[in-house]
Amino acid sequence: MNKTENQILVIFGASGDLTARKLVPALYNLYVADQLPDNFVVLGASRSDMTDTQFRNRVVLESSYLKDKIKDQDADYINTFANKFFYEDLGGSYDTDYQRLRTRVEDLKNKYQTSGNIIYYLSTPPTLYETIAQRLADAGMSTQNHGWKRLVVEKPFGYSLETAQQLNKGLQQFFKEHQIYRIDHYLGKETVQNLLVTRFANSIFEPLWNRNYIHHVEITNAEKVGVEKRGGYYDKSGALRDMFQNHLLQIVSLVVMEPPISDAPEDIRDEKVKALKSLRIMNDEQTLFDNTIRAQYTSSVIDGKEVKGYREEEGVDKNSTTETYAAIKFFVDNWRWKDIPFYVRTAKRMPTKVTEVVIHFKTPHHQIFKDSGVHDKDNKLIIRIQPDEGILVKFGVKVPGQGFKVERANLDFYYSSLVETHVMDAYERLLLDAMQGDATLYARADEVEAAWEFVDPILKYWEDGKDVRMYGYASGVWGPENSNDLIEGIGEWRNPGPNLTDDPGFCVIC
Repeated sequence: MNKTENQILVIFGASGDLTARKLVPALYNLYVADQLPDNFVVLGASRSDMTDTQFRNRVVLESSYLKDKIKDQDADYINTFANKFFYEDLGGSYDTDYQRLRTRVEDLKNKYQTSGNIIYYLSTPPTLYETIAQRLADAGMSTQNHGWKRLVVEKPFGYSLETAQQLNKGLQQFFKEHQIYRIDHYLGKETVQNLLVTRFANSIFEPLWNRNYIHHVEITNAEKVGVEKRGGYYDKSGALRDMFQNHLLQIVSLVVMEPPISDAPEDIRDEKVKALKSLRIMNDEQTLFDNTIRAQYTSSVIDGKEVKGYREEEGVDKNSTTETYAAIKFFVDNWRWKDIPFYVRTAKRMPTKVTEVVIHFKTPHHQIFKDSGVHDKDNKLIIRIQPDEGILVKFGVKVPGQGFKVERANLDFYYSSLVETHVMDAYERLLLDAMQGDATLYARADEVEAAWEFVDPILKYWEDGKDVRMYGYASGVWGPENSNDLIEGIGEWRNPGPNLTDDPGFCVIC
């Protein structure tokens, strides 16, 4: 295990929800696991007027997100953790002189012997990223003369290729690229990382991981909930920007990538960038029409309860053409994946919450059991990212009795079966990696831009193209009925769970 050096974590936007909901519980888990540095403090910084004591109460002692974790712990043990937290009021704006902030950081460094190592975590809207980076640089807080400095930024990283390039350029004026950590909490999930191990540590999979043996690849991200209270944000974003461009293309890159030279962070990230650059960009309208589907959920009744349609949600334009369902078919232009289709979908108001990768293997070339019930029972490798995290292999076996009737059987592994193993949550893992300088699970500038290069033409077509349709699907079904048309000649999407409504699944609403 890598040693974590003494350091300060400065959280900008510390009065916001993310700090109390995700960051502090992750830090507490690291504290319990004895993985925090010997000398470590957290300095919250935002525009709210709070004292150190008020901040500690808010994010630790009286936090609803930590209540169950700390209720049975010794008071001194919890207070030792809480006393690592401090707060600095930035005043009315983040665009201000940071000399006072620098003085506070210096005081904490000297008092608690944290050395000059600092992580700046920007839990703020992306519009403030460049401003904060510039103000830190102006105050001399980005230089690495006395310890390293790292800048962690949350998604969304850009709204398009152009804005992502501008944001990268803006940050790189004040911090070097190796100092910038673009967080994607999906990559912090143990099962996403296990994609690499499944592929490259097992000789039963890696030799088959190519166009000679794989028929197609299918990735599903489904959420049971609607947009909830994020209607205002979501209506300006949509499923393609919110999930596909970042989270799902990160998963695609791990499926597609070539074996890296080693497990060093830059070697892995180099191959991920190559993978994203090999995606065939769709530019002509006919290709985009044939290979993309967008849709919105409509009102329905689920388990006897009426559910609003997307256009009825708070903060959503009643004539909105923002997609809550996006399904994309695409190809990868390299030797390994030539002519193998990839099908990726993401949606809200599905029958269940699930994210999984399904590798569909080709049927044997010589079918001696083709009349024995083996048709449409291809071998599958299913990597479940959430929930019930694990791996499932589907293969054919003989049904007992006369003849050669074939049935499909399962071999499965679930992380929950590792009862003595603590599986880190995403933020816990990503924070520890940032503290240790391991950028494997963080996106690099060229990686972000390569993802946007693929997504931009789809977004532009959906906004301005001819014959673009917005389909509707009843809340609680697996998307519009015509979504299966995307998988022409292959069959249907794998739907990992029963439909919860019997409403019609297809209509055109614009």
